[in-house]
Amino acid sequence: MTQFRTEVDSMGEVQVPANAYYSAQTQRAVENFPISGWRLPVPLIRGMGRVKLACAKANNDLGKLTGTGKTPLSLEQVKATFSACQDVIDGKMDGEFPVDVFQTGSGTSSNMNINEVISNRAIEIMGGDRFSKSKPIHPNDHINMGQSTNDTFPTAIHVATACEIHLNLIPQLEKLHRILRDKAQQWDKVIKIGRTHLMDATPVRVGQEFAERTGRSELGEVTTLEHRAHRDGQRYQGETCRRRDDLRRSHVDLRVEVILVTPRRQPWPCGPE
Repeated sequence: MTQFRTEVDSMGEVQVPANAYYSAQTQRAVENFPISGWRLPVPLIRGMGRVKLACAKANNDLGKLTGTGKTPLSLEQVKATFSACQDVIDGKMDGEFPVDVFQTGSGTSSNMNINEVISNRAIEIMGGDRFSKSKPIHPNDHINMGQSTNDTFPTAIHVATACEIHLNLIPQLEKLHRILRDKAQQWDKVIKIGRTHLMDATPVRVGQEFAERTGRSELGEVTTLEHRAHRDGQRYQGETCRRRDDLRRSHVDLRVEVILVTPRRQPWPCGPE
């Protein structure tokens, strides 16, 4: 089997890795931006998946996927789209995002990257040919419906940040605090000379120093991070890009926000529903 397949877009033919779930737009971005060799961080990819799933659910709730456009989707196709988004969230498609982290615009290439991946994966779930030129679940018409990269990409960054703070950073800080508390008790009777402006000062217990550090960490670091995660978790779709003819947030944007937050009853869009 050949290592590449030929994809066609408005600019002509392009060679794409044979088994890749992405298509021509992604491959062109790979060729146009061979800058650092650094791919998007995995948490950001998962964040993009969460945003795309929320957008798909919002468009479906509002009847846009099945009731509007040139090629409305069936309910089975909508469910396949949801499943494809979930595959991205679950990390099953991590290897399908080759675009360099230094790229054009506001993440346009990565937005098209995930649109193509979800489209082709959804077609595959439906039993179709994901390599076919015809896309019954279209990356732009369906997966990107009602969205702008200027919204989805910043939203994904905020989602990824909030998730990483809550799932990884805060638990590690809490572990550090437990260790510091244990050391404060363990070394409470160890006396040392305090230092003030490079001179000997009042003796202090080593345990005191660790207890002070523990208190500052618990009161300051975790509280600050929780506030930041809450703030990031509330910055959602439609709050960055504005159309000149309509400054109001759309029904889709507001529905995306509800979907991202409400099922978990938390101010951050991650963890089990």
